[in-house]
Amino acid sequence: MQLSTWIAFVIAGVLIAISPGSGAVLSMSHGLAYGLKKASATVLGLQLGLILVLVIAGAGVGSLVLASDAVFTAVKIAGALYLIWLGIGQWRSKAHPTEVSAAGLAAHPSFGQRVLTGFLTNATNPKGIIFMVAVLPQFISKDGSMLLQLAILGVTMVTIDTTVMHGYAFLASSMQRFFRDPHAVKMQNRFFGAVLMVMGCLLFLVKRGHG
Repeated sequence: MQLSTWIAFVIAGVLIAISPGSGAVLSMSHGLAYGLKKASATVLGLQLGLILVLVIAGAGVGSLVLASDAVFTAVKIAGALYLIWLGIGQWRSKAHPTEVSAAGLAAHPSFGQRVLTGFLTNATNPKGIIFMVAVLPQFISKDGSMLLQLAILGVTMVTIDTTVMHGYAFLASSMQRFFRDPHAVKMQNRFFGAVLMVMGCLLFLVKRGHG
């Protein structure tokens, strides 16, 4: 892989990562609710989901998803319903000011729960598979080792996405001091809950062959 090709992929990866999506919303939501340190578990889960998407795309299974209406529809519905479920849970979350304070640590989801939430958010998003199947081949040379190139692109994408998602979480966590009263917490929960539900509904509109 030539350096110019890798640099082009880095630019594309940054644009992909910073574009609004369910991962960004989840990172901001957890960063605001739990703080940057705890949101790191969510970001870890997002990356595990992203790795799964990269492996599926790299192994060519993504092509099967694109080719099969039944498989694609099943994955799409699962992803949409999961985001809607997350949104409803966020919307209905009780507005306790301790949710964003050190005193409320006991009420926070466990490390494993936050990782799982992040993982499922990316792993059940067929749009990610479609996008990677469409994008990865453009940066892979037929003359080089396919496995090595996929590994390089995968590590690069995960590194970029980890950095960007932590950036979103940091920006949100820096606003915690503005959300110390029940009303503010309630509005925050409803805002992110509504965004997640809208994204879930929009996922139903994703068509095969479109990233």
